[in-house]
Amino acid sequence: MTFSASSPTPGSLGLFADSVGLYRSQPANFLASFLLHVLGLALVFWVVVWIPTGPPSVGPLVSHAINVGPISFFPDPGGHGGGGTHDKTAASRGALPKLTLEDQTTPPEAVPLNPDPKLPKPPSVMALSDVKLPQLGQLGDPLSAVQGPPSNGPGSGGGIGSNCCGGVGPRNGPGFGPYDEGNVFRPGRGGVTQPRPIYDPDPDYSDAARKAKYQGSVLLWLVVGPEGRPHNIRVQRSLGMGLDEKALAAVNTWRFQPATLNGQPVAVEVNVEVNFRLY
Repeated sequence: MTFSASSPTPGSLGLFADSVGLYRSQPANFLASFLLHVLGLALVFWVVVWIPTGPPSVGPLVSHAINVGPISFFPDPGGHGGGGTHDKTAASRGALPKLTLEDQTTPPEAVPLNPDPKLPKPPSVMALSDVKLPQLGQLGDPLSAVQGPPSNGPGSGGGIGSNCCGGVGPRNGPGFGPYDEGNVFRPGRGGVTQPRPIYDPDPDYSDAARKAKYQGSVLLWLVVGPEGRPHNIRVQRSLGMGLDEKALAAVNTWRFQPATLNGQPVAVEVNVEVNFRLY
């Protein structure tokens, strides 16, 4: 038996051949089978690459809100200051320490309680540096009428004065004086506008809190300076599980359009509530 040049050999089934030997070929069926196999392989590849191997993991949902309502970290707003160490005499007259909006590392003292600290750090009060007040030699309250022996005053919480909390003066807080000029304002009072965040990325969720499916909110107190940066950030209501630290780290990177008074940028104190939720 011989084969002509135009006849396909028994071992070579052509895609478009009409027949092979005694069997008639079906090109349409062959093409359909080929395409089905290609689609099947593509589906297997997609499943391997895109479908996760385990159940979907719980993800974080973080949000935040700026709250300018009641602020309880310091009873008196406006950067007022006060302090004392339970001395029997009133705070003596003297110079202010460094004025800064950054964290206070050491409260001012007219009478040092520890004259030889192991890690000495300069004292400071929370205020702007452009405040014009008389500068005297020894630390004290520049507005005090007492020019007698040095005294930190009858207040408490460190500082110099007759009230509380590491500042200088007769009020409460880490600032100084009974007035607002040059200090920290409260939005919504006396024509002070509210700062507006222009860069406020959400914090990360801590690994420990995610594994424990821990949720809640952190309340921070901070000062937004006239240049739009956050200062002196403190935890007012803690959450734990590493979320306080995540909130502090994120808010420290924020930037604001500053608050204004009579069109001029001013420092203001605000609360920021950071909510951590899992979905």
